[in-house]
Amino acid sequence: MTRTIYDWFHIVQAEYLEMPGLNLTKPQAQRLWSLDAATCDAVFDALEEASFLKRTAHDGYVLAAREPIAAMCAL
Repeated sequence: MTRTIYDWFHIVQAEYLEMPGLNLTKPQAQRLWSLDAATCDAVFDALEEASFLKRTAHDGYVLAAREPIAAMCAL
């Protein structure tokens, strides 16, 4: 089964929601999900553009806004 960028967008999004403290660099994400560099770039760039993730000073990616997500999970 070949996954699309859309599929990976939702898979990565779900992982960050399940583990709110997750902080991955693109190379770590590539190893974790066996992504090629182009797919990883496309997915993380899209998640950053959607303001779901933000890039840290050390090129890690974390949730952009933890408070609203925590509030939604409490419902």
